[in-house]
Amino acid sequence: MSHFRSDIRQRGVDLVALYPQARSAMLPLLHLAQEQDGYLSDAGIAEVAELTNTTPADVRGTASFYEMFHLEPVGKYVVSVCTNIACLLSGGEEMLAHASAALGCTVGATSDDGLFTLEEAECLADCNYSPCVQVNHRYVRTTTAATFDAMVGELRAGKLDHDVPSHGTLVRVRRSVGLRASRQEVVEQRAAAREARALRAAQEEK
Repeated sequence: MSHFRSDIRQRGVDLVALYPQARSAMLPLLHLAQEQDGYLSDAGIAEVAELTNTTPADVRGTASFYEMFHLEPVGKYVVSVCTNIACLLSGGEEMLAHASAALGCTVGATSDDGLFTLEEAECLADCNYSPCVQVNHRYVRTTTAATFDAMVGELRAGKLDHDVPSHGTLVRVRRSVGLRASRQEVVEQRAAAREARALRAAQEEK
């Protein structure tokens, strides 16, 4: 029985079909698993392993390399505060300390109400609005303690749900263009490409 919801499972199957090797779909599949559960659960990891013809250990080892993936439960909102050099000079450490007090959790921990997880981040690439803050990988551009507190209040009230979905959701608009071919057509075209490469290689050896 699939751990994924039916729609997530279908998206996973469609993703695998885009790649010559199922293993190549591992990263986007991990994002799907995290979208459903909010983090990479054991069951989600096992399903990704099944879809990619690998092992849960292989999937977990890959996921642990990337900071965007969480192997333990996190809050509905993951708040990231940059303390790299540009943000450091603009009060990044002070913002991180304020965020810890405002959210009621230490760096790397989750608030008691389960809403917020706070993390210290390297460069978030929005230096014009330093110190840079992201929530669930969305820029919120709260550069002062006051604007940060206002943003947290709006999150608690659900006023930013359209702009900042629960952790794990990267996009809300599904792709409507791109690869539009049957699985069989994809298989046939890849086989033809392999034959053409083999023919060229044989000709070069002559």
